[in-house]
Amino acid sequence: MVDQYQIKLASRQRGFHLITEEVLRQIGRLPKAGILNIFIKHTSAAITINENADPSVRVDFERYYNEIVDENLPGLTHTIEGPDDMPAHIKAALTGSDINIPITNGQLNLGTWQGIYLCEFRNYGGARTIIVSVYH
Repeated sequence: MVDQYQIKLASRQRGFHLITEEVLRQIGRLPKAGILNIFIKHTSAAITINENADPSVRVDFERYYNEIVDENLPGLTHTIEGPDDMPAHIKAALTGSDINIPITNGQLNLGTWQGIYLCEFRNYGGARTIIVSVYH
C-alpha cells in the first residue's frame, strides 16, 4: 500500500533548512514499518539528509556550495533568470531530488543527528513542492 502527499513548503531564503518536523506534521501517523520517499518537484532546489543539531553545519554547507559553484562562473549560457539560476541547477543536480528513509516502529529510522533538509539554491526560489510517498 502507498499513501502519497503533496506538500507545499513556504518560501525560504537561500540556504539549508531543516524540514523534518514540518513533513511529519503534514503526513500524520506513520505505519509500523515501511519506507518514506521525498521527491522535490524543482530543478533549482534539492532534498538531502544531514546534521540536525548544530546550525553552523547549515552555514558551512551554504559557504562550501557557493565556493564550488560560483555564481560568476565564466561562460554560463543559461542566465535569463538571473546569475543564481544556473548555479542553482548545478547544485541541485549534485545534491539530488529525492531521498528514502526507513520507517521502523512507526517512526523515521534516522540516525541520532540526522534531519531532512530543503536545500534552497535560489535567492528568491519561492514556495517549493515536495511529494511524500509512504510505502507500507
